[in-house]
Amino acid sequence: MKFNIKIIYAFVFALAFVSCSSSDDDTSKEPVSPYTQYGASFEKMPKKEDAIIYQVNIRAFSQAGTLKGVQDRLSQIQELGANVIYLMPVFPVGKERATGELGSPYAVKDYKAVNPDFGTLQDLQTLVEEAHKKNMAVILDWVANHTAWDNAWITQHPDWYQKDADGKIIIPPGTNYNDVAQLNFENTEMKDAMIDAMSYWVYNANIDGFRCDYADFVPNNFWTDAITKLRKIKKNQNILMLAEGSKFNHFASGFDYTFGFNFFSTIEKLFKENKPATTIQDSNATEYANIYNPADRVVRYTTNHDVNFSDGTPLELFGGKKGSMAMFVVAAYLKSVPMIYNGQEIGFDKRLNYFARTPIDWSTADTEMLSEYKKIIAFRNTSKAIKTGEFTGYSSDAVSAFTMVKDGEKVFVLSNLTNSTVKQLIPATLKGNWKDAFSGAAVVVGADITLEPFQYIILKN
Repeated sequence: MKFNIKIIYAFVFALAFVSCSSSDDDTSKEPVSPYTQYGASFEKMPKKEDAIIYQVNIRAFSQAGTLKGVQDRLSQIQELGANVIYLMPVFPVGKERATGELGSPYAVKDYKAVNPDFGTLQDLQTLVEEAHKKNMAVILDWVANHTAWDNAWITQHPDWYQKDADGKIIIPPGTNYNDVAQLNFENTEMKDAMIDAMSYWVYNANIDGFRCDYADFVPNNFWTDAITKLRKIKKNQNILMLAEGSKFNHFASGFDYTFGFNFFSTIEKLFKENKPATTIQDSNATEYANIYNPADRVVRYTTNHDVNFSDGTPLELFGGKKGSMAMFVVAAYLKSVPMIYNGQEIGFDKRLNYFARTPIDWSTADTEMLSEYKKIIAFRNTSKAIKTGEFTGYSSDAVSAFTMVKDGEKVFVLSNLTNSTVKQLIPATLKGNWKDAFSGAAVVVGADITLEPFQYIILKN
């Protein structure tokens, strides 16, 4: 059989062109994930301004110290008013150079496994499913900066770690974190593996975001890449991203929140060093100085796993039951997204050593205090002004006083942060008729308001 050589050349050229075009198209597509999505999108995912974050220390949350122990108390978290459950690291813990009785949960041995002390992947899947049924999201604590010394990456990929002049892998620079090894964020393979591991949990446990540990010390270009890719996984649902860091450019990287380190340090000094309440306004200004989008928020707290263990419970730090409630009101309402650490809502008065198993005794709950927490959170959940409003400060030495205003709604917060009765002068613009935010009772505000020790008053127009 004879062939026309010109036709053959034309055919071969056309095939080559189609092949090149197809190859070019492939490079423009997102890489196909090796994972299949477990579970359905969470239809009741809270918007970032609506979040009430509840931090769970799995080791302490129940007598068993398991994911099932968390699941068993989901109703109580829901009744508190929280809608985002933040689980401290769920991963197996490194034993080499381990710190404390059980090792640090922030020394990750395997990024794609559940700590067997806590349960199984199925236990985590069930916890997330049950939380979703109760309209609560679940986010995981992610440790990107470093791994445990017995993480398989150490032997399989030593080039994924930073090394000293002698070629030895180092601990995080400037720290005494001897139980962890510093990752090298100039290594592209490591960064891809890290993002793959984060993606694993979105796919395989249907989790709704991450609280990212030590975020200030991980390059922002990594966070940008990671968050961009993670947000493409759930097609019909956003995920929440919290940076445990204070750099304002975390927002540009895609984070929803930064961490109120400065705020906590300020309120601690206010009580320890008898600083004036006006320093809280100064701290607020500092934390928002370079945050240009008015929708962005700082997560604020009166305790978390770190400060609870190292510094003390809210009862220790902020003048007992009444003082800690007066301080929580400010943390929850002053241009913030509030975070509650398990046990504080019942006035649990023991520090929780998160390197060991120190179970919370829920039977000791201060029911009056729990009711007060619920009341404070419930009002926030109904108030656009508190969640997204514009802040104006009117504080004195003793009283943290401010308004939050949004779309005609104005909320006036006054919290006496001293153990003395004080008189707060009221500016002319705030005199007049108000309602008590909790009871709805009419309140007429004159030239001043007297507040009892650690009393707080929340007014709305």
